Amino acid sequence: MKLSADLAAFAARIGHDFARPELLVRAVTHASISTPQRPDNQRLEFLGDRVLGLVMVEALLAADKGASEGQLAPRFNTLVRKETCADVAREIALGDVLKLGRSEMMSGGRRKEALLGDAMEAVIAAIYLDGGFEAAKSAILRLWGGRIGQVEADARDAKTALQEWAQGRGMPPPAYREVKRDGPDHQPVFTVEVRLETGEAETAKAGAKRQAEQAAAKALLARMEQG
Repeated sequence: MKLSADLAAFAARIGHDFARPELLVRAVTHASISTPQRPDNQRLEFLGDRVLGLVMVEALLAADKGASEGQLAPRFNTLVRKETCADVAREIALGDVLKLGRSEMMSGGRRKEALLGDAMEAVIAAIYLDGGFEAAKSAILRLWGGRIGQVEADARDAKTALQEWAQGRGMPPPAYREVKRDGPDHQPVFTVEVRLETGEAETAKAGAKRQAEQAAAKALLARMEQG
C-alpha cells in the first residue's frame, strides 16, 4: 500500500516513515466513514492514549526527580488531556488529512476539539505499532516540544486559581459571561468576559467557551497578582 500525497506529506511532518502505511490510514479514519473493509481509528485511539501516558510519566519523572505524586499528577493530566492533544494536532495540520463522512465534514469535524484529540492519540498508536515504543516516544517528545518544560505553569487551572484568589480576599466567585459569538455554527469563536465583584475584568477569545473562560481567567489573575 502506498500513501496518498497528502498523507505522505503528513508522515514527513510527524517525522515517521511508515513501513505499514495502512496503520496511518486507519489512524486518520473517523467512524463516520468507516466500513468493515475500512476500520475506524477508535481502537487505535484507545491504545495511543496509553502510550502517550507512559511516555509522559517517564518524561515528568526524568524532568523533576524530586517531585511528589501530588505535584506530578496535575502536570501529567495537563500533558495528556484532550485539549493538549488537539493543540498538537492543529500544529501538524492533522485535521487536513482526516477521512470523514460528509455530515461530519459539513459540521466542521476537521476543527472539532474532541475529534482532533482522538485522532492525535490514534496517530501515536499507529507509530507505536509500526515502529515500536522508542519510535512513538521520539515522535511524542518531538511533537509535544516545550510543553513538558512549561507544564508547571500550564497545570494550574486558571478558573480555580482565580476563584481561590477571590475567595481568599472575601469576594464571591468571579462571574463569567459570553460577550459575543462570531463565525459559522461549525466553527464558532467565543468572546468571554470574567469579572470580579470589585469591577476588574478581562476578556478572551477561543474556539471553545471553556477555553475562552480559562484564557480570560488567566489574564485577570496575572493582572491581579502583579498589582
